[in-house]
Amino acid sequence: MIEANLITIFSVIIIAGVISQIIAARFSIPSVVFLLIFGILLGPHGIDILNPLSFGNALNDIVGISVAIIIFEGAFHIRIQKLLKVPIETAKLLTIGAGISLIGTAALVHYLLNVHWVVSLLVGSLLIATGPTVIMPILKVVPVRERVATILETEGIVNDVTAAILAIVFFEAILLNPFSLTINIYDLIPIFILKFGVGLLVGILTALALINFLRLSFIPPSSAPQLTRLLVLMLALASYAISNSITPGSGIVAAAAAGILSGNSSISYEREVSEFKGDITLLVLSFIFIILAALLDLEILLSLGISGVLVVILIIVLVRSLSVYVSVTGNRFTLSEKIFMMAVAPRGIIPASISMLFAIQLQSFGLFHEANVLVGTVFLVIFTTVSLEAGLSRHIAEYLDVIPMRVIIIGGGRVGRSLSARLSDRGESILIIEQDESQIESLSSGGFSTLTGDGTRKKTLEQAKTNNAKILIAATGDDGSNLLISQLAKNEFGVDMIFSRVNNPDNVSQFEDIGVIAVSSSHATALAIDNIIERPALTAWMTELTRTGDVQEITLTSSQINGKTVSSIASTLPSGCLIALVRRNGEDIIPHGDFVLERGDNVTLLGRKEDVKLAIKLLHPHN
Repeated sequence: MIEANLITIFSVIIIAGVISQIIAARFSIPSVVFLLIFGILLGPHGIDILNPLSFGNALNDIVGISVAIIIFEGAFHIRIQKLLKVPIETAKLLTIGAGISLIGTAALVHYLLNVHWVVSLLVGSLLIATGPTVIMPILKVVPVRERVATILETEGIVNDVTAAILAIVFFEAILLNPFSLTINIYDLIPIFILKFGVGLLVGILTALALINFLRLSFIPPSSAPQLTRLLVLMLALASYAISNSITPGSGIVAAAAAGILSGNSSISYEREVSEFKGDITLLVLSFIFIILAALLDLEILLSLGISGVLVVILIIVLVRSLSVYVSVTGNRFTLSEKIFMMAVAPRGIIPASISMLFAIQLQSFGLFHEANVLVGTVFLVIFTTVSLEAGLSRHIAEYLDVIPMRVIIIGGGRVGRSLSARLSDRGESILIIEQDESQIESLSSGGFSTLTGDGTRKKTLEQAKTNNAKILIAATGDDGSNLLISQLAKNEFGVDMIFSRVNNPDNVSQFEDIGVIAVSSSHATALAIDNIIERPALTAWMTELTRTGDVQEITLTSSQINGKTVSSIASTLPSGCLIALVRRNGEDIIPHGDFVLERGDNVTLLGRKEDVKLAIKLLHPHN
C-alpha cells in the first residue's frame, strides 16, 4: 500500500512540476510561484492527493540530497577567474551586504517575533540567499544593463552557497544547547572549522579524483558525453554523502567545493554536462518545492500575525535597501539601477528546503515556536518576494527606466570596439560577440561585455539573448558572415534594426534587399575624406563634438512639453543644449522660437554631453 502511494506521489509531483515549468516559461514568471501553489493545493492542507509524510524518516535525506544537487549546480557555474575580477560593488554586496542582511534580519526576527538570537541568526543566514533559480527568469524578461544583471546573477549564485554554509553553522550551535539555546561565539569557531574544513577537503579530493579519471580517457568516445554527465552527477552525490558520513552537516560544503573545482577545470563536454545538470536540477527543484509546500501548514504563517507581516516588510524594504545602499556606492550605477536592485531580491529554494529540514529537527526537541518562526518567516518572505518582486519586475524596471537600448555587436575588431565604446559612453547596453580568445581577453580587460562564440551560429545568438536586442550590428571583416548573421537576426530573432559593415561595395544591394542597413567601408571612407576637403570647419567641429558633446534623437513624450513653443521652454532646457531639428510626419523642420512642439515629434538634441542627457530626461522622461 505504501509502495503504491509513493508511486502516486512521485507521478503527481513530476506531472505538476512539468506543468509548472511550462506555465512559467509561457508567462516568463519564475516557476517557484507555480510549484508552491501546486504543493499547497495537492498537499494535506489542500485536496490531499500527496502527503510528504509517506516518505517517513527518509524525507530528511531526500531534502538533503536535493539541496546538495542544487548547491552543486550553482557552484558549478561560479568562475573563480571572474570572481577575482568582480567590480568592487559586487564584492561588497557579497560580503558587507550579506553581513547587513544577516544581522538586520536576525535583529528583526529576535525583537519582533520573540525568539532567541541563535534562531534569529539562523533565519537571517538563510534569507541572505536570493538564488539563481528565481533571479535568472527575471533577467530573461527584464533586459537590464549588463552590469546590473551581472551583479544580481553573481549575488544569487554565490550567496546560495554562503547562506547554506552559515545556516549549518548556526544550526549546529543550536544542537549544542537545544534546550537552553545559549550560544557562545567561541563555540562556533571550532564548528565552522570542522564542518567547513572537512567539506572543503572532501569536495576537493572527490573533484580531483573525477577530473583525473576523465583525463585518463578510460571512457569510450562513443559514450563519452553521456557517461561524463553521469559521472559529474555522481560527483555531486558522492561528495555530499562521503562528507556527511565523516562529519554530519558538512555535505553541502563538499558539494559546493566539488562544484566550483569541477566547473573551473575545463572538463570535456562541459556544455552537455551543464545542460544535463540543468535538467536534473529542474526536476529536483520541482520535486523538493512541491514536497515542501505540501508540508507547509498555512496556520504556521498565520500564527506569526501582524509581527510576522511587519518583519517581512522590513526585510524587503529596509534591510535589502540598506545592504544595497552601503555596497553599491559611486557613479558606476545610476540611482534608478540601485533602486531596482533594492526592489528585486526574491528568495528561493535554498531557504525553503533548509528551513523545512531544520524545522523538523527543532520540533523533535520540542522547539515548536522556534520551528514555526523559522519556517513561517522564510516562507512568508519567499511568497512575498517571488509573487511581488518577480511578478512585477518588468513593471518596476520600466517605471525606473533601467531597461536600456540593447545592442549586440558581432565582431570585436577595431570597428566593433570603437563603435561599442561610443555607444557605451551614451549609456546603452552593449554585448560584443567574438570568436578570437585573445580579442575577448583584450575586450574584457577594457571593460567591455563579451560573449565567446561564432555569431553565424544560431546557438550563439540564443546565448546572447538576441531576441531582447533592439539593434544588431554585424561588424566582422567578412561580408558572407555578416550577411548570414543579418539573416539569422531578422528571420529567427526578429531584431528591429540591423546594421552591417560591408567591405565590398558590390555586395551592398544583397544586404539592402533583406532590409538591412548596409554601411560600405569604402563609401564611408570616401565620404569622410570629401567632408574634410569640402567642409573642413564642420568636420573639425563634429570631431570635437564626439569628445565633449553629443547629438541625440529622441521621441517627445513629455505631457508637460506638449503644446509649448521652443522659446517658452528655453529657460527649462539646460543652457548647453539646443533643439536642432524636429521631424514630424516625415518632414524635417528647423524649429524657430514660435515653433509648437507636439508629442510624437522626433527631436534632435545637440550640445554638451551632460546637458543633452538632462534634456532627454525632460523631453522623454520614460526613455
